[in-house]
Amino acid sequence: MPKLPINTKTISKTTKPQKILIGGEVVSHLKQLPGEHSIAVGLSGGVDSSLTAALLVEAGWKVEGLTLWLMQGKGSCCTDGLVDAAGICEQLGIPHHVVDARSSFQKEIVENLIAGYQEGITPLPCSKCNRLVKFSPMINWAKENRCIPRIATGHYARIKYAENAEDLSERKNKTEVKEDRHKLLRGIDRNKDQSYFLYDLSQETLGKVVFPLGELTKSDTRKEANSYQLRTANKSESQDLCLVEHHGSMKAFLDNYLPSRKGEIVLKDGLVVGEHDGIEHFTIGQRKGLGVAWKEPLHVIKLEASLNRVVVAPRSDSGRKRCAVGQINWVSISAPEKEVFVEVQIRYRSSSVIAKLIPKPPKLSDISNDRPYRCILEFEEEQFSITPGQAAVFYCGELLLGGGIIESFE
Repeated sequence: MPKLPINTKTISKTTKPQKILIGGEVVSHLKQLPGEHSIAVGLSGGVDSSLTAALLVEAGWKVEGLTLWLMQGKGSCCTDGLVDAAGICEQLGIPHHVVDARSSFQKEIVENLIAGYQEGITPLPCSKCNRLVKFSPMINWAKENRCIPRIATGHYARIKYAENAEDLSERKNKTEVKEDRHKLLRGIDRNKDQSYFLYDLSQETLGKVVFPLGELTKSDTRKEANSYQLRTANKSESQDLCLVEHHGSMKAFLDNYLPSRKGEIVLKDGLVVGEHDGIEHFTIGQRKGLGVAWKEPLHVIKLEASLNRVVVAPRSDSGRKRCAVGQINWVSISAPEKEVFVEVQIRYRSSSVIAKLIPKPPKLSDISNDRPYRCILEFEEEQFSITPGQAAVFYCGELLLGGGIIESFE
């Protein structure tokens, strides 16, 4: 089996321990970053983005706060977040800008999310939101309106910048990038690592982003925020999608857009074992909350949108060893041309597992797409939560290689 085209001899389930920095060391690191030290910080009103701004101010950067208005109402991205973000900027003595992104969020995220659930998939909105609604729009807004070349966010991830880190958007031939690439790495705090949601960012975007918290643990973030006496230092952490916080639950969000449609819950052989009020309320691998009494625990293994059916089975009959992945964005390496072994994460909170990645040719409909790459993943062990619509993200240790959307399973 060919090795990956990176300086790694083997793929291991464990990663060599990295040094965890403290706030003062992060500040020193930020002072040493090359390029213009002018930056817009994406502020959600939470402790992570607040400390990000404080560290950059401490490092002597010219900092401005930028908050995207995505929705009205409760939630970290909404009204209370706007107030806290403005308060942090006032506390740090930096300008604060609010950009109305509600129409973009509604079109790119909400409408696509609803369409996905109607088709019987479980979409992952966060990575798409990062690419289409947050990072690129913030970079463009900062450059065009404030002549600021970079943005920073409070994500727990790291970037190893290319040695010849020029503005890749200015290159006439994008294929010149080759292996001189910005590399995306997991955050030091593996319990908080958010690289999974960042797999879809382009090289152009990575070159203009700074992640100061990637070297910190969450507990150290709290300590540092308290040392700066930030007003958000002890603010409770968001536990759900902004949409869930806004509506109270994912069920409430979906019920706001989709009418109740009763249907059958069936076994693989078609035997009816229960009833549901909408396939959108179920996801692959789900065991709890099925409302089915059976002689052994059942798991959701398929959502049949055309028949409005939820298919369930015992765990012994629920595993899958293959799935197809499309819309792949290769981040830290160029697209492999031959089969390779990678570590794969198929859910944000799931552990990485070993799989063979088999490249597949693009579909005719994807040839002109900016995410044309596809593959088949063959797992060493059966997986029980391979879910169409979710992301499969490929790693080699702490290095994020790329990722794409799970299209189907076998």
